Amino acid sequence: MNSTDAVRKAPAKDPWQLPDVSGLVVGVLGGTGDQGRGLAYRLARAGQRVIVGSRAAGRAQEAAAELGHGVEGADNAECARRSDIVIVAVPWEGHAATLGSLREELAGKLVVDCVNPLGFDKKGAYAIRPDEGSAAEQAAALLPDSRVTAAFHHLSAVLLKDPAVEEIDTDVMVLGEVRADCELVQALAGRIPGMRGVFAGRLRNAHQVESLVANLISVNRRYKAHAGLRVTDV
Repeated sequence: MNSTDAVRKAPAKDPWQLPDVSGLVVGVLGGTGDQGRGLAYRLARAGQRVIVGSRAAGRAQEAAAELGHGVEGADNAECARRSDIVIVAVPWEGHAATLGSLREELAGKLVVDCVNPLGFDKKGAYAIRPDEGSAAEQAAALLPDSRVTAAFHHLSAVLLKDPAVEEIDTDVMVLGEVRADCELVQALAGRIPGMRGVFAGRLRNAHQVESLVANLISVNRRYKAHAGLRVTDV
């Protein structure tokens, strides 16, 4: 039997058999904003060790004290250095500058970009296409020594921050170049009750995932909702 036959006959790995990430430290850059605070709160509430980052350490520490559940606060550089996985939840306008200034601190880290490049006018929200193709691809270009993935784009900050909400009913689309890195992020999403991480392709496909948020904003405004996404038949 040659090697090709061996591969064909080898049992397929269960795509839902994900690694244990419970012992990893998660940093949230932009952890004082709505989305960052919400993610930090949900992950810490699930038992993850979380550090929120901000340009000002004092502001991050105040946010951490309000979030509770053992959340710590630090400036962005310290947050990046002390974390195993770093979620980027900064405003799009400061995305490039923030990541460019943290290239050294983020070297070797698993970076999860959840930034949505959006504009707003009288007609509502609309997607912006960065020169690199997407926010995630911009992050990868700015952080050549990091392992960049994309996820957590379609979550309602209102639901994330609401302590009365026990579960967040949604799937999290995860994109990246290395399947093992994506599985770590999928596992992290799965730590939050109600959520499931679903592999959704390579970073070149991140733009349509990021831009879909503009559609969800329209849905939410029309139906007074906090819409999420579910991927069927998987």
